[in-house]
Amino acid sequence: MRAKIGEVGMPSKQVSLDILFQETCYLLEGKVKVYPDGSDEAVQIVAGDLVVFPQGMSCTWDVSETVDKHYKFD
Repeated sequence: MRAKIGEVGMPSKQVSLDILFQETCYLLEGKVKVYPDGSDEAVQIVAGDLVVFPQGMSCTWDVSETVDKHYKFD
């Protein structure tokens, strides 16, 4: 499979995500708390952070400031 590279904006809200392919993303703007399924503890991601989400991960994003990010799926 070829890597997909793009950019996306996400308004303030909560959204559940199932990560089907490993995702590497760089936040250009915004703030989000990521809650892995089955956990009450969140990881906060802010503008300037580079993160990798493993394939098969399920989580909830609680977006407090509109997110703009570059991403790449492997």
